Amino acid sequence: MRIFCLCCLLIVFGCEKPKPEVATAAVEQGESASIHSESKTVLPQAGMGIMVGEVTSETALVQVRLTKTDKLVDRDVPGMPGVVIFSLSPYENEKTASKHVDTQVVKAAAEHDFIARAAFNGLMADTEYECKTRIGETEEQMHAGPTARFKTLPGASKTTPVDFVVVTGMNYAKFHGDDRIDQKQHLEENNTKLPQPYSGPDKHLGYPALETILKLKPDFFIGTGDNVYYDTPDKPRAKTIPEMRQKWHEQFVQPRYRDLFAAVPTYWEIDDHDYRIDDGDNTGDHHPTPAEGRAMMLEQLPVAPMLDTEAKTYRTHRLNKDLQIWLPENRMYRSPNAMEDGPEKTIWGAEQKAWLKKTLKESNATFKLLVSPTPMIGPDDLRKTDNHCDIGGFRHERDEFFNWLKENGLDQQNFFIVCGDRHWQYHAIDPSGFEEFSSGALVDANSRLGRKAGDPKSTDPEGLIKQPYLQEPRSGGFLLVKVTPSNKKDPATLSFLFHDEKESCSTSTMSPQVEKSRQSNKSGYSLKSVSAVFRSRGCIQILR
Repeated sequence: MRIFCLCCLLIVFGCEKPKPEVATAAVEQGESASIHSESKTVLPQAGMGIMVGEVTSETALVQVRLTKTDKLVDRDVPGMPGVVIFSLSPYENEKTASKHVDTQVVKAAAEHDFIARAAFNGLMADTEYECKTRIGETEEQMHAGPTARFKTLPGASKTTPVDFVVVTGMNYAKFHGDDRIDQKQHLEENNTKLPQPYSGPDKHLGYPALETILKLKPDFFIGTGDNVYYDTPDKPRAKTIPEMRQKWHEQFVQPRYRDLFAAVPTYWEIDDHDYRIDDGDNTGDHHPTPAEGRAMMLEQLPVAPMLDTEAKTYRTHRLNKDLQIWLPENRMYRSPNAMEDGPEKTIWGAEQKAWLKKTLKESNATFKLLVSPTPMIGPDDLRKTDNHCDIGGFRHERDEFFNWLKENGLDQQNFFIVCGDRHWQYHAIDPSGFEEFSSGALVDANSRLGRKAGDPKSTDPEGLIKQPYLQEPRSGGFLLVKVTPSNKKDPATLSFLFHDEKESCSTSTMSPQVEKSRQSNKSGYSLKSVSAVFRSRGCIQILR
């Protein structure tokens, strides 16, 4: 059942000092991390909550940004220097949560936008942890900060079920309304009029889809890119570091984000809008520059330790025995979009492509899932040239990759693609047989109707692509991916469930064809979803 509800995040500040028996180790985050109180009357807050990222079976990153307030001030959330004490322990219940505490003290300084990030290692697989924080101007003046709970990945030897959500298109300006957006330009580029901003009484809480996700209690959250929009509105767009940071601040200060991230760990990719500009590559002397786009990703998101500026933004994670995911980097290494398509044109770059093929061949996971920031199958708008499915774009690399997958038998090893970027949900099957699921835009006001196979204004004018599902009417939403282990009777399953922003899905099995249904749930909202389940034996069933 698709359920919509409201929530508010309450951040409670205490005043007790850390227990003296807990050992601490100072962690520097740059030479300019000295702390000076700007005001004796202003206590540091964690206005953007707490975020856990890049969880594995043994490691996790946790970050808090210190702020002067927990609300927007002139479209921004001013930062403040200080100290964050992170205390991590296994969590079973309130009585056992304080045992085996790993504590880190991290300074928050202007150099890193007042973000303190701790890197924890040596964790136990498939284990729930609690990370408490204390924040202050100094270690001698601390009060309670936000708390996060998360579970480490089961790892390759475990058959523990795993489910997660995939999202894109988190457009703050369209949701809240910004009269600086060019409506004519929007119509030309998106094949739809600029939707009206959200007008519900809960608007101050942020995107309703985040509440829906929280109710599902996924193991983690993947933001595939377009997490913020530097270029919405386009005039003025964010060009400087302070302007780029402001986009992240206004996004993550929303109460529903703070609530979600306190309970659900995250993995992040970036795409054009949170890298440079719409369809952006690495050409042109405009701002943001490629270096600035990369720097902001590594600063604002817990993808790598704060000081690891050389971190690879492409990586793979083995979730459990049955599922491994790949998170490629689709902006930083690409050839110019305007380059003629051919063997030398690439989105991934030679090094990443070699890594991708090597790790795919090495994997013995039942299911292999490529979570791509951009589509590989589509169809897309005919005018586009910046992704793998576009005519004149990067099709040669796509076709070579699909051929490689077949030559190495991965087409028989349950390989699937999930993509972000497109503002509509779909399930597409390429003539090669490979299948792609688009998460659609998280924000309803950022969604649109997609291109159908056979549309002369699409990248598939001949109608060669099969579309078991194409979202209509348009709606914000996300994709829920579930892997269920095998048992004595049934093989392992991988499920793809499309959700819209205020609704959830049922899981009753239907015949192997796409069907749509509507029924009332307990909250009175209509239920609308379609999903595909892939079994390890290769058969397909559709759920309603």
